[in-house]
Amino acid sequence: MANRDIGIEILEGIKEIKKYKKGEIQLKVKTLNDPSPAHVIRKKLQLSQSAFASLMGVSVRTIQDWEQGRRSPKGPSKSLLRVAEQHPEVFTDIQ
Repeated sequence: MANRDIGIEILEGIKEIKKYKKGEIQLKVKTLNDPSPAHVIRKKLQLSQSAFASLMGVSVRTIQDWEQGRRSPKGPSKSLLRVAEQHPEVFTDIQ
């Protein structure tokens, strides 16, 4: 890792915020789409609920709740589902 000067990076960030507030620059914005439903991703990976739960780091009950619509994934689980959908090889390589 290259040597970093965090102080300079913070100051540059503050300058960027000021320019944005003045309308001098536009910030890059990336909108992430929601992943497909958990059961679609799990079936695409050809995994049982138990195996999928293990890879996701959640209980089988949580997977069942997602798949039956009683709960929906939040935060890190939602991000991990997005990875599983867009890069399934990550999951198949670790089995």
